[in-house]
Amino acid sequence: MRDDLVLRVVAKLLIPFMLVFALYVQFHGDYGPGGGFQAGVIAAAAIVFYAITFGLAAAQRLVPERIVERLLAAGVLLYAGVGVAGLALGGNYLDYFVLAADPAHGQHRGIFWVEAGVGITVAAVMLKLFYMFVARGRDAGDA
Repeated sequence: MRDDLVLRVVAKLLIPFMLVFALYVQFHGDYGPGGGFQAGVIAAAAIVFYAITFGLAAAQRLVPERIVERLLAAGVLLYAGVGVAGLALGGNYLDYFVLAADPAHGQHRGIFWVEAGVGITVAAVMLKLFYMFVARGRDAGDA
């Protein structure tokens, strides 16, 4: 597919909009449908589309596997860190009300950071699975 000019042009036009839509879903998740899981899948789908269109090597230069693994850990740590912050401030684990002076602001702040952790983790897991499946297929084809 790397030689298909129409697909390459469409991908170059569509992928930025996919990533912006992922950000919209991420930040709109507090107020309506969506959130971290959906945003993470959309962002990962944009990178998978890039890999299918421009080749796996190009996608791995854009988002290297070591970065994906670090993002995976960072997302989980962010999620868990919100819970630990709630404990440190005298609440229960993932008790958002203690994260600000006003409980409503604390709730909003907690949901924002938990959803960010979920989005980062889901995007990283989806990309890691994609990279693993592609590598497995290449190893089997070499044998």
